[in-house]
Amino acid sequence: MSEKPSTASKHPECLSMTGYAQARREQHGWAVRVTVKSVNHRFLDLKMRLPEGFDLYDLRLRQLVRERIHRGHLEIYVNAEPGTAAPVQVNKELAQAYLHAAESLSRTTNAAANVDMVSLLRLPGVIAGLNGAVPEAVEEQERLGELLELCLREALTKLDEMRRAEGRHLVADLRERLARITEQAEQVRGLAVSLRPAFARRLEARLKELLSDSAIDQARLAQEAALLAERSDITEELDRLRSHLQQFTKLLDGAGELGKKLDFLLQEMHREANTMLSKTPGVESEALAITGISLEIKAEIEKLREQVQNIE
Repeated sequence: MSEKPSTASKHPECLSMTGYAQARREQHGWAVRVTVKSVNHRFLDLKMRLPEGFDLYDLRLRQLVRERIHRGHLEIYVNAEPGTAAPVQVNKELAQAYLHAAESLSRTTNAAANVDMVSLLRLPGVIAGLNGAVPEAVEEQERLGELLELCLREALTKLDEMRRAEGRHLVADLRERLARITEQAEQVRGLAVSLRPAFARRLEARLKELLSDSAIDQARLAQEAALLAERSDITEELDRLRSHLQQFTKLLDGAGELGKKLDFLLQEMHREANTMLSKTPGVESEALAITGISLEIKAEIEKLREQVQNIE
């Protein structure tokens, strides 16, 4: 019997908030170009720059962006001009008004009214759409709006492709750092176990120094050493750190908006690392080793936080 193909799904990809894309389309007598730039931001900060007179399309284009992008500072530039196949529509009434004005001025100044037809066509408003103005007809406005949306969707799709590629690099780096922290935390766990007898040795040496030749109550010594070890125990911190690392990995394996959740976990991980440092006093070799590794863990967490700032 032949083996069935694997049905295991790939991990959903997270998105970086950094990217750039551009799209261009020409249709219905218009040439439209949309440029999108994106960088990291705590929330969605959208800056839309449309040609003069295109404000009627602002809300529908913003809504389209909000459906696709949830975090980041976005700058979107929309350029629209009459295309090469744009139909020429002459405003005959306006052209006639220009001619009448020229004739009237000619009679007033006794100057010859030599009106060049090509120059007349170049006057503002004589040829409709020559300056990129929004068409007056509702149907033409709607066709232009659909073209703007189509071009914006294409630009956002290209932006997503770039953000996914960047996201894959980010996740690979995050996983490497998570593995490193996991390994370091287990090293600390082993050192913490071997540190417990050192508390008794340090306490006994201190008591001998204070009591000189007086006898030391071994039962009391054991009790005090146990209390000191309990106050310096970092097992709970290591357990919570392990749990945070596992949750972090699960989030990377999932989908949706990850940035804020990951950032919260990193704050908790940073807190555990700080507590481990504060609860590991002394100059014993084990304590010094725990301090050094905990500082390395803090440094890795800071690097994780820098990277997470770019994840949506």
